[in-house]
Amino acid sequence: MEPVRVLVVDDQELFRRGLTMLLATEPDIEVVGEAGDGVEGTTLAESVAPDVVLLDVRMPKRSGIEACLAIKETVPSAKIIMLTVSDEEADLYEAVKSGASGYLLKDSSIEEVAQAVRVVADGQSLISPSMAVKLIDEFKQMSRPEREHVPGLRLTERELEVLRLVAKSMNNREIAKELFISENTVKNHVRNILEKLQLHSRMEAVMYAVKEKLLDLP
Repeated sequence: MEPVRVLVVDDQELFRRGLTMLLATEPDIEVVGEAGDGVEGTTLAESVAPDVVLLDVRMPKRSGIEACLAIKETVPSAKIIMLTVSDEEADLYEAVKSGASGYLLKDSSIEEVAQAVRVVADGQSLISPSMAVKLIDEFKQMSRPEREHVPGLRLTERELEVLRLVAKSMNNREIAKELFISENTVKNHVRNILEKLQLHSRMEAVMYAVKEKLLDLP
């Protein structure tokens, strides 16, 4: 299999270089570039079209959140992992809304970062355990939103089944096995769900599922 192509964007040069060197030792990961700010990172992403971008949240010229939005617009296929010292809930929620597929704190081990790269490259979502707890707490506080249901945005019964399983953190392979369908069919359903609901990532789909009471949290 081709290695996962990664772009590292962080304004702290020592951290950025160290992360780049460590990821380069992983046989299934190839670092295709590094940048020191959000503007440079956005430009470089458009040029090299990476599979995964590691973005710091707070950077000069353009923040990681703004860079995430810009990269998702110019390179829609790129998966974004926010890698930051920030454990603020607001940063996490903004990252999710901007289309990030992962959110890790900088005290994560290189093994955790490398595994996160593999997971999001495979179309899944991943966040640091400590932040996951905060996200679940936020889910529990969500009330059903006042929302106009446009007929064209309604999901089929099969799409609802897939969305419920996505919300239970099941990957495409597990969903396919659960529903007795192929992985490609699951991928098509997930793509249709995101398009119909105008969402950017599986993580947003989870938020939608909870807000619409499609998933019962303990």
